[in-house]
Amino acid sequence: MPFNRQRSKQSLRAGTNQPAWYQPLTQRNYRLFLALVFTGSVGVWMQRLAQDWLVLQLTGSPAAVGVAVALQFLPMLVVGPLSGLLVDMFPKRRIMLCCQSVIAILALGLAAWAASGTITVWAVYASCVALGVTSAINQPAVQVFVNEVVGDANLRPAIGLNNAIGQLGAMAGPAVGGVVIAQAGSAAAFAANSVLCLLVLCLIAAIRPAELHPSTRAARGRGQLLAGFRYVRERPSLLLVIALAGLLGMFGMNGPVVLAAFAERVWHNGVEGFGLFNTVSAVGALAGALLAARLRSLGRRGIVAAAGLFGLSQLVAALMPTLTLFMVMLVVVGLMTLLFLTGAATAVQLEAGPEIRGRVMALYLPLLLGGHALGGLLAGWLTEQFGVRTGLVATGGLGMLSALVIGLLLWRQGRRAGARQA
Repeated sequence: MPFNRQRSKQSLRAGTNQPAWYQPLTQRNYRLFLALVFTGSVGVWMQRLAQDWLVLQLTGSPAAVGVAVALQFLPMLVVGPLSGLLVDMFPKRRIMLCCQSVIAILALGLAAWAASGTITVWAVYASCVALGVTSAINQPAVQVFVNEVVGDANLRPAIGLNNAIGQLGAMAGPAVGGVVIAQAGSAAAFAANSVLCLLVLCLIAAIRPAELHPSTRAARGRGQLLAGFRYVRERPSLLLVIALAGLLGMFGMNGPVVLAAFAERVWHNGVEGFGLFNTVSAVGALAGALLAARLRSLGRRGIVAAAGLFGLSQLVAALMPTLTLFMVMLVVVGLMTLLFLTGAATAVQLEAGPEIRGRVMALYLPLLLGGHALGGLLAGWLTEQFGVRTGLVATGGLGMLSALVIGLLLWRQGRRAGARQA
């Protein structure tokens, strides 16, 4: 289809001369919301990277970094279902304000302690747990709040753009953090995050409550906590997409461990290389965000394909013989990461009804990031036992295998559904 004809159809759907994806951006509250999503994502991922690098400095062990990654994300598996119920029952704006305040206090405390030179690895581990618990509550609130910001008319493009911007921030955060750490140390990265948290608080406060579209809150009573589990269980295709996100989180979302190990043990360029690798990945993520914003929907086939290419790009990156080729492949890894995560999150949100969306996202995010935690442990162990390149080849191959298995199961489920309709 020619580009101008496709653009015309998009504009017709939107009812204006603007493409559909641009419509939410005409709302002031949504522009503020995107700014706080990006800023908050950059800050929290910069803090996570600074924690990981500080653990590596204190211990010299990639396996210890894997423990730090696990402690940041495993709390989501425990707190996640409860946080989803909280998000569906209480004002999301208030939840976001409380969580960002806690993250700001954590960042300030770590900055002061790290600057003193007396911080221990156990203190960093404790901060990882605290950040994990807070994020487990904050992230579903942020994901679902977009519904109240834009209303039903522009929900699909708003969710897609929100996920793209949030994932871009998650890729940009480590890049910014790497530069800050290289120039001024981990304490400066923690301090920078505290400033970003204050900016996020200001952006949340600037959103006009009178222009919001309040959603129906979950009723209080027995069974509400398990309602999200039942909802997902009764929808096999939704369950499989969530499972794929968990598997890719486990086998693919291990950048802090892998890139730190490549910087230290393969290319021998230390924290400067670590920051450079994260920056290059963020460039790929930016390309992925721009592409994802223009795509109306990846569809389940596109999500599975992006997952398979994500694993393949990691495997190829591990085998690159030169630093230049390795960085080229990191661009591809960043692009495919963003496409998969945006497509999967958008599909899950749109399939879940607004009254239960918080609980569904509180299952999706813990599986994705809990898988990330287990993946950090796995990547750290593989790196210690078999070497950096072998570890990345193994996790990339497992990611491809996961995409293949889930793709076959989705195809089988689709055929069964078609046979029942016939």
